[in-house]
Amino acid sequence: MSQPSKSIKWCSMSKESRKFQVPDALANAYDFANSLDLRHFTHHGVQHQRAEDLPDAAALGDWMQQRRLIDRTAPPSQRTFEAALQLRDAIRDYLKCDPAERHRRASVTAPLNKAMEPFALRVASIGKDGFALMPVQADAQAGLSAIVAELYNAAAAGTLDRLKMCAADECQRVFFDRSKPGTRRWCQSTLCGNREKTRTYRERHKHDPEMET
Repeated sequence: MSQPSKSIKWCSMSKESRKFQVPDALANAYDFANSLDLRHFTHHGVQHQRAEDLPDAAALGDWMQQRRLIDRTAPPSQRTFEAALQLRDAIRDYLKCDPAERHRRASVTAPLNKAMEPFALRVASIGKDGFALMPVQADAQAGLSAIVAELYNAAAAGTLDRLKMCAADECQRVFFDRSKPGTRRWCQSTLCGNREKTRTYRERHKHDPEMET
């Protein structure tokens, strides 16, 4: 069985992950979840447009090569591309749940388990750093397996609970909660948080005569 190239590096942080101080060990999972952008709010008079970073297999190959998850040889197969989208959807659904509820909801854990099945991992000795999870497959499969490994390692380290989806329906951006208590609900309190609080305030006082004037 062919093995992944030794030159593959699992962490190559994007501008977004650096900007929001996402830990290196979760940077690829963060970027992968956010490769689907569902934001559709208006900010400073500009309507944010939804975007898809992975419209086809070739785009997936480019995305993984940019993050050094694969050594580019050929685009991922259509089957691998479809499995990647299924994995992304399952990860996003999992992260949308409150961390305390994630493992209690079979409706999110079962699809995630199924989506991770194609991306097998093995334990390998890596010298002075001890042991690590490594992809069994090669090429594009290895790059996606590396993302699955990030999820496992973060869960083992207790940091996966801090990877969340913004509670604002018009955002749904995945973010890393760096707050000390780990209780943030919005990706940015100054943006989504304030917008949500303003909406709640107006709804609560919509029949207040002073609000109608």
